[in-house]
Amino acid sequence: MKRTLSIVVIATAALALAALTALPQLAAPPNVGGCQNLPSASQLRQLLVQAQNVNKPIGGLFEGTRMWAAVVNRDGEVCAYTTSTSDPAQVWPGSQAIAKSKAFTANAFSLDDFALSTARLYTFTQPGHSLWSLGQSNLFNSQFLAPPGGQGGGQNQLAGGLIFFGGGLPLYRNGKIIGGLGVSGDTSCADHEIAKRVRDLASLNPPLPGGALADDIVYSPPDSPSFFAHPVCPNTYRNGVKIGNEAPATYPFVPPEP
Repeated sequence: MKRTLSIVVIATAALALAALTALPQLAAPPNVGGCQNLPSASQLRQLLVQAQNVNKPIGGLFEGTRMWAAVVNRDGEVCAYTTSTSDPAQVWPGSQAIAKSKAFTANAFSLDDFALSTARLYTFTQPGHSLWSLGQSNLFNSQFLAPPGGQGGGQNQLAGGLIFFGGGLPLYRNGKIIGGLGVSGDTSCADHEIAKRVRDLASLNPPLPGGALADDIVYSPPDSPSFFAHPVCPNTYRNGVKIGNEAPATYPFVPPEP
């Protein structure tokens, strides 16, 4: 009886194993993981400095001279981050998290044949539009922030975070997406201008019509109305051409009592 039961169990296990091996196996996705095809921290700083002097003016508050930048791989892991200045404390501390989140966002929503900059997500994610509340889907993990000295900082970790204004771009090599770049430290419009120049200098543009400008920022106006529109910022330039200025805010005025 025991021998018969053992034979049945062995036969059942063998059939189950055969059924599993007969199933189609999922191949490992290409270009996932690793940071070897992305700029290192030192290369990223050099690219940031070079980008400040390409097709000027950059616009914004600081002409793109005080920037944090970060790159993530296709898995969304932080590979490198740095500032354009030798003293990181002279760049807005809050921009470190924003740069990492922009890199994560651009990678998260782009494909080999579809490049989506964070600037082009602005309108979709506003109240009343189709992706409102998307920002709550993947919150930034603040434990992956580095102090000005640079220790730690979430390298090889998934910092997450989603940002929907200019400064984040997907990165490509040999026709395949390999990660994302995030830049922050000025107006969101100037951030996009620096990120665009960094990607181009690194030869990591999308293999799509338009190349470096395939996912460029859209302003409506002067561009035609678009789902991808981004608001104009203070002192806004695009590709070295003045676009305009953000409209000044107005608030109710109550005259002082006599």
